[in-house]
Amino acid sequence: MALTPFFSSGRNGVFDPFDLGFWDPVDSWPSNFFGRNVGRDVQAVASTRVDWVETPEAHVFKADLPGLQKEDVKVTLEGDRTLQISGERTREQEKKTDTWHRVERSHGKFLRRFRLPDNANVESVNAKVENGVLTVTVPKAKKAEPEVRVVNID
Repeated sequence: MALTPFFSSGRNGVFDPFDLGFWDPVDSWPSNFFGRNVGRDVQAVASTRVDWVETPEAHVFKADLPGLQKEDVKVTLEGDRTLQISGERTREQEKKTDTWHRVERSHGKFLRRFRLPDNANVESVNAKVENGVLTVTVPKAKKAEPEVRVVNID
């Protein structure tokens, strides 16, 4: 009985062999823990998955944002080198006549931050959303070529 919370989502306290979720101790913290809902904040940060790949030309970030439009997402640069991707997934409106059997899709605010390396050209960042994937491209700054001077020989 003591192992049950590790194998169930804890929603109803009953072991569900088809439940793929695990018990999340942070999710069960009181809503006023540290003055805000820490469990929801942690889940919001962790729920958005982002890939970061460095190519010879740029740093490319790809975030899975199914069901979101570009109006729902905000991409900002903080300070010199912090890329921030944030937004909010809204919950579907519930009707009194509907009976929900399972709610697995996440909703709420999300936020991810990345410290960009020194070779990032933060002046030329671009972003696009296509088929539920946000792609942020940060071009690399061109390396200064060393100046070559011909020296006259006396």
